[in-house]
Amino acid sequence: MDDPVRVRRVYDPPEDGDGTRVLVDRLWPRGVSKERAAIDVWLKDVTPSDELRSWYHQDRSGARHDTFVDRYRTELDDPAHAEAVDRLAGFVRAGGPVTLITAVKDVADSHVPVLVDHLRHVMKRT
Repeated sequence: MDDPVRVRRVYDPPEDGDGTRVLVDRLWPRGVSKERAAIDVWLKDVTPSDELRSWYHQDRSGARHDTFVDRYRTELDDPAHAEAVDRLAGFVRAGGPVTLITAVKDVADSHVPVLVDHLRHVMKRT
């Protein structure tokens, strides 16, 4: 079976197999209209807090990545984030697919892989 959770950049055109398209960035992507983005749901509360995001981006060397991952995982377990994660998991449980949409340039070095991993753990627990 195909993975029901997918990741795509907002700048890529939507595809028929995207299913529910969920924006997982705290800020709306620059230069992208709502129509072009074709976002079904915008879940700001599954993203890192403004404080954590700012802290992580202060050092572009990558030295903070492991600490960022640990801090973001902790945030995802707090009540404010957990409710949004549960909502996201509900979209997957409803039959997916669910495509997480982001504007970040380097998806692999962003919050998105941490979120996907956390979502998969949540799905296994329930």
